[in-house]
Amino acid sequence: MRVRVEQTPLPGIGVRHDLVTSSGRTVGVVSHRTGRRDLVLYDVDDPDASLASIPLTDDEAEALADVLGASLMLGQLAGLRQQAAGLLTEQVAIPAGSMFVGRRLGDTRARTRTGASIVAVLRDREVIASPGPSFIFEANDVVVVVGTRQGLDGVTAILAGENGG
Repeated sequence: MRVRVEQTPLPGIGVRHDLVTSSGRTVGVVSHRTGRRDLVLYDVDDPDASLASIPLTDDEAEALADVLGASLMLGQLAGLRQQAAGLLTEQVAIPAGSMFVGRRLGDTRARTRTGASIVAVLRDREVIASPGPSFIFEANDVVVVVGTRQGLDGVTAILAGENGG
């Protein structure tokens, strides 16, 4: 099912993006020209009437996007796992003692060495989707890896510091 997001210019204010959910509820984000954002829940009976408006700071908007994005991404990965025989998804923690703490993802050569792909990194409450080879690991990052059982085990060993040279 495709989701439609409607964009409405608000002269002198900014722009409004609205999404109608499958249950018929409308939720929107008003992005003000000043940079302020408001999360808005609209009345079912009157789509122009707001039931609630929650102003969001940049950090709050980013955190909300991360939470929604992380759950969506992990749900999509779970669906992918069910569709592709032999393809698994796993979250692997980078221990504080790993030789890759403070080093670039590309230094692991994980995909070349194992055939498995690091598709995201979870750091604190932040999701970094599709990290590039210059991404720098920190202790306690959790990487989301997609691959075969052998590939996942290989990435786990690499990030633990085994065979890291």
